[in-house]
Amino acid sequence: MPGNNRHYDHRLVPFARELRRTMTDQERHLWYGYLRRSPVRFRRQVPLGPYIADFCCPRARLVVELDGTQHFTEEALVYDRRRTAFLEEEGYRVLRYRNAIVDECIERVWKQIEEAVQERLAEQARGAQRRPPR
Repeated sequence: MPGNNRHYDHRLVPFARELRRTMTDQERHLWYGYLRRSPVRFRRQVPLGPYIADFCCPRARLVVELDGTQHFTEEALVYDRRRTAFLEEEGYRVLRYRNAIVDECIERVWKQIEEAVQERLAEQARGAQRRPPR
């Protein structure tokens, strides 16, 4: 069933915890500057299936990924496309930002994330209205 995160690789949990402790400057800036206080709850370094998402808003089915220079090799680009495809199949929308954009335009990034959250919640509300009563 799409959106069901009960099935993830439990071996990723210790690594996810370590990633939370060793966030990049950009992750820290985004987390403490906005996502941590967002009116809609976000989680950081979340195992989703066989992957770890940088930030996830389960309610809005939104994943935010920050990409450093290690993401720009051909191998990493293929891996990121595969991960994005998996997350989208699970019902998530994925937003990707280069670290340089977070450094230079954090307010724009915050605004885009907030807009995406609102869009996703509105889509869910419209979908709930269309479903027939049980």
